[in-house]
Formats: sequence, C-alpha cells, structure tokens
Amino acid sequence: MKIDTKSMMYKELNELIAQSPEKEFELLNVNGQRYIGAGLSGRKIMIDGTPGNALAAYMNDCAVTVKGSAQDATGDTMNHGSVIIHGRCGDACGYAMRGGEIIIRDDTGYRTGIHMKEYKEQRPLIIVGGKTGDFLGEYLAGGVIAVFGIGTRGIPVGRFCGTGMHGGVIYLRSDEAPYDLPKQVNVEPISDEDLFRLRGYAEKYCGCFGGSPDELMSRKFIKLTPNSKNPYRQLYTNNW
Repeated sequence: MKIDTKSMMYKELNELIAQSPEKEFELLNVNGQRYIGAGLSGRKIMIDGTPGNALAAYMNDCAVTVKGSAQDATGDTMNHGSVIIHGRCGDACGYAMRGGEIIIRDDTGYRTGIHMKEYKEQRPLIIVGGKTGDFLGEYLAGGVIAVFGIGTRGIPVGRFCGTGMHGGVIYLRSDEAPYDLPKQVNVEPISDEDLFRLRGYAEKYCGCFGGSPDELMSRKFIKLTPNSKNPYRQLYTNNW
C-alpha cells in the first residue's frame, strides 16, 4: 500500500497503518511524523523521507527501512524486528531496546543503546557504520553494539562511553580505547569467536548498504565489557 504522507498528521498516518488489512506499506514524503511502526507486528514499512521521534517504539515484529535519516528515540523499548536507516540517526537510538536489530549507515547522536537489555534468546543488536556521540552504551545491561567508524579518524565514539555499563558488549573498530572509560569497563582483546561475530555484523551491514566486509574487517577492533571485579555498587554502598 502506497501512502503519500504529505500534510498528514502523525496520528492519522499511524491509525491508517494500524487499521489497514495490508501488511506492506510505502510511505512517501515523510517529514517528521512520529511513532511510525510503534507497537506494531507483522508489517513491512518502507519510508521515503525523515520520520520523527520514536520510530519503531515498542515494535514487535516489523521490518522498517528508512530511505533517509531518523530522529531521536528510534527503537525505544523495541521488542523484535529490524530497522534499517540509510542515513544517520538522532539521540537515544535503541533506548531500553529488548530485541531485534537497528542498522544505521552513518552516525548516531548521544546515548545510543542506553539501557539496552537482553533476556535468554532476546539479544538486541545495534550496528553503527559511522561514529556515535557521547554516552554510548550508557547503563548498558545486555545486547551488542558494534561501531565501525567508517570515514572517521581516531576513536569513533564521543565522551563517557560505557558509563553505568553492567552487561552486554560494545565492539569498536579502533586502534585505541576511549580515553575516559570508567573503571567499571574492561578493554579486552578480540577472540576468534568475536571475529566470527564481527564478520557476521560486517556482512549484515554491507548487505544493507553495500561495501566490502573484508575491508571492514581489515582494521583492528577492541571489545568493551563490564568489569565484574569493580562493580558500580561500590559507588553507592559502603564496603565494610
């Protein structure tokens, strides 16, 4: 179903998608409409333009593709499905994300992956092709974040990476670690198992946007994990 969203308010658009018996949608001239795909299951949504905040929030099992950039809170508390963004993404991408995957061709803003979590087979994934802003993986409790840093020099993340991190893993395509990592975050060498996983992420990224997985894998990666020997409770409790 093709919908020209020009001059449509977000409520009208989202009600039309939710109530339609159709399962595939092509949205044209999208310009800031919020909540597209929020709480939905079983839809395939192609977006031409720039969706507004909370794209795919609480989404259960949809495939969303954005032919452009996305704004803040993409994938907020997302449960399952995929979001592919052929551009950049704003702040708080993947906030409290619980499953599924978000793949971004270019950069993201602040607090990407904040409060991400996982449970059993539900392991959310965020792949960023470019760089991220400050507070990447803040309060990360589970899931995977991979930052390829394509077209960037130096460390592909902003300040305060991993602040409050107590689960999950962050992979950075970088020769060095962020300079201001908290003591509660470990920098680990990449294992053969990590390389196998990263190869899969590189192939997934290139499958969406083109490029060479071999080229992406030609540079060094580092791995950030929580330091279980120096947990955050030491900051908030007395240790007698």
